[in-house]
Amino acid sequence: MSYESKLKDIFIDNLFEAILLLEDEEECYRFFEDICTVSEIKLMAQRLEVAKMLTKNKTYLTISEATGASTATISRVKRALDYGANGYRLILNRLLGEGRME
Repeated sequence: MSYESKLKDIFIDNLFEAILLLEDEEECYRFFEDICTVSEIKLMAQRLEVAKMLTKNKTYLTISEATGASTATISRVKRALDYGANGYRLILNRLLGEGRME
């Protein structure tokens, strides 16, 4: 069964194709620094860290103190973990499998 995104369009397809062409961390930094604002990059990184902590059953207070995320952001990530497209779980499982997740 394949996933059908509600966001799917040609521009997003092109963006994802470009991201998949990145070969290493340096290329990711270069591309994302050009395509995103510093704030956007930091917010995405924060959300991933929140997702990691939620999967480890950390409290909202602990997560907020460690990441600076608001309870609204933590709730949004929690909702995505529980009812979303499983994107967080997919990448967190891969990071865990490669020993990249503490």
